[in-house]
Amino acid sequence: MATDNVYIPFFLSAFICIQLIEPNICDGALTSGCIPAERSALLEFKRGLKDPTNRLSSWVGEDCCKWKGVTCSNHTGHVVKLDLHNPHPFSDFGDEPHNNWILGGELRPSLLGLKHLKYLDLSTNDFGGINIPEFMGSFHQLQYLNLSRAGLGGLLPHQLGNLSNLQYLDLSNDLVPNSFSVVKFNEFSIGDALWISHLSSLKHLNLNSVNFQNGAHWLEALNMLPSIVEIYLSDCAIQSVPLSLPHVNFTSLSVLDLSDNLIDSTIPSWLSNISGLEYLDISWNSLQGNIPPAFGNLASLKNLNLANNFHLQGGIPTSFKNLCKLQNLILPGININQDLLELDEIFSGCIKMSLVILDLSYTNISGQLPEWLFQLRKLKSLQLSQNLISGPIPVSLGQLASSLQELSLEQNQLNETIPESMGWLSQLVSLELELNFLEGVMSEAHFANLTKLKHLYLWSNSLTLKVKTDWLPPFQLESLRIGSCKLGPEFPTWLQSQINISEIDMPNAGIIDAMPNWFWGLISTAEYVIISGNQISGHVPNILHLNNLSWLDLSSNYFEGPLPYFPPRLELLDLSNNSFSGTISLAIIMNMPNLLYFSLSENNLSGEIPFSVCQLRALEALDLSKNMLSGELPNCWNNSSRIDVMDFSSNNISGVIPESICSISTLRSLHLSNNSLSGELPLSLKDCKELLLLDAGHNGLKGEIPTWIGESLTHLEFLKLRSNMLAGDIPPNLSRLSALQMLDLANNELSGNIPRSFGNFTAMKVIGRFPSLIAYAIEDSYKEQMLVTTKGNTLYYDKLLSLINIFDLSDNNLSGGVPEELTNLSSLFSLNLSGNHFTGEITKNISKLQQLESLDLSRNNFSGTIPSNLVALTSLAFLNLSYNNLSGEIPRGNQLLTFNDPSIYTGNPGLCGFPLNQSCKDSETTQGQKNADDREENEMIWFYTSMAPGFVVGFWAVWGTLILNKNWNLYYFRFIDNMLDKVYVLTVLKVSRIRKRCCSQQG
Repeated sequence: MATDNVYIPFFLSAFICIQLIEPNICDGALTSGCIPAERSALLEFKRGLKDPTNRLSSWVGEDCCKWKGVTCSNHTGHVVKLDLHNPHPFSDFGDEPHNNWILGGELRPSLLGLKHLKYLDLSTNDFGGINIPEFMGSFHQLQYLNLSRAGLGGLLPHQLGNLSNLQYLDLSNDLVPNSFSVVKFNEFSIGDALWISHLSSLKHLNLNSVNFQNGAHWLEALNMLPSIVEIYLSDCAIQSVPLSLPHVNFTSLSVLDLSDNLIDSTIPSWLSNISGLEYLDISWNSLQGNIPPAFGNLASLKNLNLANNFHLQGGIPTSFKNLCKLQNLILPGININQDLLELDEIFSGCIKMSLVILDLSYTNISGQLPEWLFQLRKLKSLQLSQNLISGPIPVSLGQLASSLQELSLEQNQLNETIPESMGWLSQLVSLELELNFLEGVMSEAHFANLTKLKHLYLWSNSLTLKVKTDWLPPFQLESLRIGSCKLGPEFPTWLQSQINISEIDMPNAGIIDAMPNWFWGLISTAEYVIISGNQISGHVPNILHLNNLSWLDLSSNYFEGPLPYFPPRLELLDLSNNSFSGTISLAIIMNMPNLLYFSLSENNLSGEIPFSVCQLRALEALDLSKNMLSGELPNCWNNSSRIDVMDFSSNNISGVIPESICSISTLRSLHLSNNSLSGELPLSLKDCKELLLLDAGHNGLKGEIPTWIGESLTHLEFLKLRSNMLAGDIPPNLSRLSALQMLDLANNELSGNIPRSFGNFTAMKVIGRFPSLIAYAIEDSYKEQMLVTTKGNTLYYDKLLSLINIFDLSDNNLSGGVPEELTNLSSLFSLNLSGNHFTGEITKNISKLQQLESLDLSRNNFSGTIPSNLVALTSLAFLNLSYNNLSGEIPRGNQLLTFNDPSIYTGNPGLCGFPLNQSCKDSETTQGQKNADDREENEMIWFYTSMAPGFVVGFWAVWGTLILNKNWNLYYFRFIDNMLDKVYVLTVLKVSRIRKRCCSQQG
């Protein structure tokens, strides 16, 4: 018996081993390689795929468990994981590594042979927009499914609701580039989302960019998931969210992202009942009303993002400062003074002790920054930019010394000085205070402990940075934006210590100094350098070694000398308004193939324009205006150019307008004025079909104005051909230019009449807006401007150019009457017809031009009187009617009373009255008679006007009293009866006497 007991452990161990090994034998796990049926399923699935770079080259041989992307169970040998996601997630459209590894083709149902699959990832590929196959809902063991950005589309199959073991589901579908670097929009949509409620094990759900149709019941479905922890529903076109829920079942929910939707209600109250919520993002919606005070009770909330909800109002809820609940007992022996952070374990239960990130930027909140805001002791990021917050920055800001890393308060209405407690924020990395009304002096104390500061943005305030010349900042900045703050007059020497800087933006900083040599070494790591609008002098050396530099703006300074060589990565180079001299070297231009914006305007450059400018394929704006350039314009352009703006104005350029210039299909603004160009407007200009502005004024152009301008340049908004030698009639079809805001054909040799169709310029009937002429990357650099002659002056207009409507045909040989139709141009800013041979009277309908500020009809043959309703032009600031045949009295009233210069009426012998010295004939008598007539007329008007109310008052004063007072009523009618009796008796007696007298006479 004892011997038998000895073998019992042995037999028991053998039995257990057999039980463990037997299933593996049955499933074939002990055979070489993977399970054959699953290997066959994988090979059939591969045959349906497109694999241009042979990513699946390892899928050969018997052992599929060793194939790339395939993982088998160590116990059963079954394929449990298939991971075919693109190993190179794209960062930019057209990212080459990403595109080279894209899988495509079809998703064959052979994949169902993997019955034990738990993990499937096909993300960041491109399957050409096909739908998710319904068989995806048959992987009953699946726990992880990721089909995000896989180039799939269509309606999400409800069969996915059968995946009851699924814990992770990612069907997000943002923009996906295909192998040709073209963005494809393969949109997912979801109908009735109740199938989501069947995913009882789900913890992570990402449906970003899935289009939720109306009535999708998504919230009801999500509220039924007992284990859900993270929900991402950004950019889903969700239009509404229920404001209340009968029961909030999100007991495990930690992350909720509803950003970038169309929600236009108040913030739902049920959100404040999700006690475990740590991350809440409802940014980029249209939320209204106030931030709910109940948010202050979200004891676990770390990240609250309500940014870009422009219709929110009020301020930060005061509940955020509420005292927290006592959660743990304070035991004897705890030293509270040892470490204040230990209090986090004692006091909790409110947002005050949990919030790490608060983003309320672009929400329209107002009020002042409360002192208690800086008692949120774990706050690392406070973003309140682009709001209506006013008042000072509280001194209590310093209480966040050990936590705050990002402070963004830009574009508010903050004023007063910056407190020195700002210098206590030892963890601060980014400080953004630009575009406020802050003032005063900042000293070393404001930066004393900012050892981690990397981004300092103070521009567009009235601050003065006053530090010692030997000050050594405690920080190493990466970006500095301090424009419009006073740094000068000396060049700030403390910058020399910032050896890692990549962005320097300090325009209009009051620097009046020579550029130090060390500056060019300092910016060796910089990408953006803007020091425009100062008075910095000196030479610019060759800076070819600045390999990181892509943006260099030295405009509006006193730099001089020849143009240096610049680094090849430059995209923007602005040297305008300096004193550079010499020629534009071919080599200088060829060394900058990536230029988008190139301006050498307002310098002393001479010589010819090199043909190499035609080879700048990326160039979008070229400005060489206001120099002394000579020779002819390059005739080397082709359709590979991307130029939007060309400005060659105010030089000494001669020759003809190049035929090739309109090979540039993107050209929208062409400035050629103030040169010595000759010849006719070339027929090739008709190919500039996107042209918005054509300024060829002040040249020597000849010939007639082509009719094709009105037929081909249909987008034209500004047409300026003044001061040339153009002749012939004005083409009537120019009126087809419905967008035209300026027509300036002055000082030519044009003849004939003004076409009646010119009353049809649509843009001159409404105040328009000049569209952006250049791409987003440079729209803040190039400012469209043009010389405009109006109000008797010639000035450069830039910002106001979009608001003016000008019609100028002055100094030509035009004749006939002025068409009545011109008065339809009700938004004209300036009308100048002077220096022609126009006849007839000035139309009375001129009063319709209510926006008119400048009117010049001088040096013509207008006759008759000045219409009296000219006084209705209340915006008129300039008037000239001199040298015509006008007669009669000058109207008086409104703006005309301010024109006291008699020269504006001189040359009209028949005119009289103010401001001329010539009084009108019989003016005093006529005026006296007129005054008497006016008084008589006024008296009659007052007489007839007062009759009606007098009658009403008198009538009701009598009859109203009699009706309301019975005693008076009785007395009144008794008095009437007595009077009638007396009258009757007197009448009878009188008649009787008359009869007697008559009878006695007859007898």
